[in-house]
Amino acid sequence: MNEPFTFLGLVDHGYSYLFVSHMLLVAVIVLVIAKLATSSLQLVPRGAQNVMEAYLEGILSMGKDVIGEDLSRKYLPLVGTLGLMIFFANVMGIIPGFESPSGNLNMTIALALIVFVYYNFEGLRVNGFIHYFGHFMGPLKILAPLMFPIEIVSHLSRIISLSFRLFGNIKGDDLFLAVILMLAPWIAPLPAYALLVFSAILQTFIFMILTYVYLAGAVLISEDH
Repeated sequence: MNEPFTFLGLVDHGYSYLFVSHMLLVAVIVLVIAKLATSSLQLVPRGAQNVMEAYLEGILSMGKDVIGEDLSRKYLPLVGTLGLMIFFANVMGIIPGFESPSGNLNMTIALALIVFVYYNFEGLRVNGFIHYFGHFMGPLKILAPLMFPIEIVSHLSRIISLSFRLFGNIKGDDLFLAVILMLAPWIAPLPAYALLVFSAILQTFIFMILTYVYLAGAVLISEDH
């Protein structure tokens, strides 16, 4: 009775069902948009292709300043896919009758683990085991026993940082919108929607830029570090 109304909740009000169904809906939306953008590629882009090319160019421009143009292009599929998934997951909760999958800690932790595992894998692949973990030791060998556990904890904390930042902000936005709709359902939500869309874009950008930063820190290890 106190459950918020959702269209998918007409089938089942189960917590796991609502989360999985909304997450799958986001995946379907992303796949449909990708299909529309690539179904009839043109030299002069129009419609969905134009929007998608602008989005990808923006990611490349963002990544170029962090990790360089070549590596920015290399990791574009990962960062671009994460951005689309996170953005539509964030925005979905703004639409009445739907919930934000990114307002669920299960999704944000899964995304954070993907980034964590991948950037460490790339660091090991590019630099080798000894060189990669050698930069965890710090600049001075005498400080290695102190620096190594600190670096390990620092890297593990990135999982918490990525997941809880996204979860906390989106969950807070959903609660904020719910309160606004209860207090003044006709007028007050209009500026709130603009604020929530901006927040959804901002949280997506933060997740993507941090992914590039972590990849840069893992791959671009200087020889003297």
